[in-house]
Amino acid sequence: MATGERITAEGRGALVHLPRQPEAEPLHDPRQSDVDEWGRSEHIRQLTRRLYGPLYRSWFRVEWEGLEKIPTEGGALLVANHAGAIPSDAPVIMHGVEEELQRPVYGLADHIFKAMPIVGTMWARAGGVAAHPENAYRLLREQQQLVLVFPEGTKGPGKLYSERYQLRRFGRGGFVEIAMRAGVPVIPIAVMGAEESMPIIYKNATLAKLVGAPYAPLTANMLLLGPLGLVGYFPSKFKLRVLDPVHFDVPPDQERYSRSRIMDEAEDIRVRLQENLYEMLRQRRSVWFG
Repeated sequence: MATGERITAEGRGALVHLPRQPEAEPLHDPRQSDVDEWGRSEHIRQLTRRLYGPLYRSWFRVEWEGLEKIPTEGGALLVANHAGAIPSDAPVIMHGVEEELQRPVYGLADHIFKAMPIVGTMWARAGGVAAHPENAYRLLREQQQLVLVFPEGTKGPGKLYSERYQLRRFGRGGFVEIAMRAGVPVIPIAVMGAEESMPIIYKNATLAKLVGAPYAPLTANMLLLGPLGLVGYFPSKFKLRVLDPVHFDVPPDQERYSRSRIMDEAEDIRVRLQENLYEMLRQRRSVWFG
C-alpha cells in the first residue's frame, strides 16, 4: 500500500487517498552549534555582555589606549596584570575586546573555578578555560583564537592594598613558551583600576588553608558595604593600555626552547608592564575619575 492511503471499514477495503503529510523536521538543538568544545556558549556570552555592559560603561567607565594593536584575526596571547579580591580585570578585558573587535576571548584561570558547582559551568559558558599549556596551545595554534592569561596567578589578586600595582613574579615564564610553540605574539595589557575596585586589607592564612582557597581576604568593600561587599565593586576608573606585540623569532612546534631565553623574555614583559603602570599612575589625577 502506498504512503498516504488507508482502508476504511465502511468502504470494505476501498482505498481512500489522503494528502501526503510533510515529514517533521528535527527540533533544533542549540547545544549542537552554540556550545563549543570548550563549553563556551555564544548565547551566554551575548547575555553576559548585555548585562555587563552598564557596569563596563557607567560604573568602571573603561578607557582603552592602543586597542588597535590587538589583531582582528589570527592567534595571540593577551597578558595582563591581575588584581582585586574577586578580580575585575578579566571581565573588563574580555568584554572590551569582544565588543570593540568582535572577536571571542578565552580566559585561562585556575582549576578551582572549574571544580565549583554551577559557577564552574557558567564560567565555562562565558569563555573560561582551565589553565593548562595544552589548552592554550590548541586555542592559539590550531584554532587561532585570542587567549587571555594572567602570569601573576593568584599572587596578583591576593596582594594587600599596600602592595597595589607592584607586579609579582611571572612564574617560570610558561606563557612565553606557549606563545613560542604556537607561533603567536604576546600582547601585554597594563590595567589600572582593578586594584581599587576590591582592595584587600587583611588576609587570614588559617581560614584560607581550612577552605582550600588561595587566600581568605577581608576587603574594604566588606567593611563599607556589609554583605553586599562580598560581590560589590567600588566604582574605580579603569584605564587599559595595550603595549606593542612581542614576537619571537623562533620556529613553532619545537620540542624544546631555551629556558634562559624564556625567562628573559618573561621578565622583560613584566618590566615593560610595570614601567607602563607607574607611568599611568603618575598621570592619574583621581582613582575615581581618572
